[in-house]
Amino acid sequence: MRYLIFILTYFLGAIPFAYIAGQFKGIDVRRHGSGNIGTTNAFRLLGVKMGILVLLGDALKGALAAYLGLRFFGDSGGWGGIIAGLLAMAGHSWNPFFGFRPSGKGVAAGFGIITVLMPKVMFFAIALFLLVVGTTRYVSMGSVVGALTVAIAVFVFPEPIAYKVFGLVSASIVLVLHRGNFQRVLDGTERRFGEKK
Repeated sequence: MRYLIFILTYFLGAIPFAYIAGQFKGIDVRRHGSGNIGTTNAFRLLGVKMGILVLLGDALKGALAAYLGLRFFGDSGGWGGIIAGLLAMAGHSWNPFFGFRPSGKGVAAGFGIITVLMPKVMFFAIALFLLVVGTTRYVSMGSVVGALTVAIAVFVFPEPIAYKVFGLVSASIVLVLHRGNFQRVLDGTERRFGEKK
């Protein structure tokens, strides 16, 4: 019966906070900007206040998913929290409510997950994320560097095997979902944070 928690965390991750926020402003975020239902597109299309709310919502759903996995599978060597967290990322990134198409990049949800499971790793990842975004104003590149930091830090710190697997898998997901951003950076067409269209 407790395995039903994994279904719950998957659909928890699928809550499209950016899409919901956009409805309050009469904007379908899937049809504007990058088309993603993630935090960065929310900031660009909906403004700072709505963007912050979307960021908090996406991070909290990742954090809650990880917490529920730990709560119900605390005897699993960390696998409960990891599986629940990855399912939340999958629900966000390939949203079942929008036809399972790539719909978000899971970075904010991933931040929530590592905040619950690996707070030391989280501080390093967020520090490098802010450094890269602050110097380049490319949120995409900050996200990639943050994800790679997690993948490396889980091997530097004495983390359980489950957390090491999460670091590698989550970083791979982030890299794959950002491949279009890599090309736009190379082409000089990637929008910087705060840049007007």
